[in-house]
Amino acid sequence: MKTTLRLAALGALLISSLAQAAELIPIDVHRDANCGCCKAWIAHLQANGFKVNDHVETNMSEVKQRLGVAPRLASCHTGVINGKFVEGHVPAEQVLALAKRSDLLGMAVPGMPSGSPGMEMGDRVDPYQVIGLTRNGTDEVIADYPAR
Repeated sequence: MKTTLRLAALGALLISSLAQAAELIPIDVHRDANCGCCKAWIAHLQANGFKVNDHVETNMSEVKQRLGVAPRLASCHTGVINGKFVEGHVPAEQVLALAKRSDLLGMAVPGMPSGSPGMEMGDRVDPYQVIGLTRNGTDEVIADYPAR
C-alpha cells in the first residue's frame, strides 16, 4: 500500500513537472562566453517562466547586425523571441509584453544600467528606459524604471 502511494505521488509530481515545463516560454539568448551579467539575465528570465536556449557567440557585433539591433540600442547580450530582438537587460515583464506589440521589431535597454535585471549591484539602481524599435525605425519608450 505504501509503495502504491509513493508511486502515485511520484507520478503526480512528474505530471506536474511536465505540465510546468510545457508552459515555459522559449527564448534564444546570444552572449559572449565571458559575460557574467548575461548569465545573471538568463537566470532572471528562467525565474520568470522562460526556457532559455543559450548560444555562446564569438562575434556579438555580427549577431546584433544580423538581428537588426541598432548600435544606439546596443548592450552586451541579445535575445530573440518570436522573431523579435530583446537587447540587453530588459525585464521579463517587458519581454512578455513584446509579444503583444506587432508594431515593434524588438526592444532594448541600452548600455548596462545598474539595478536592471542581471546588473544588480548592492543597493545601487540607476534610472533606465526600455526602448522599442518600431517597424518604421523610430524609437519608442516602452517603460521607465526610476532610480532608487
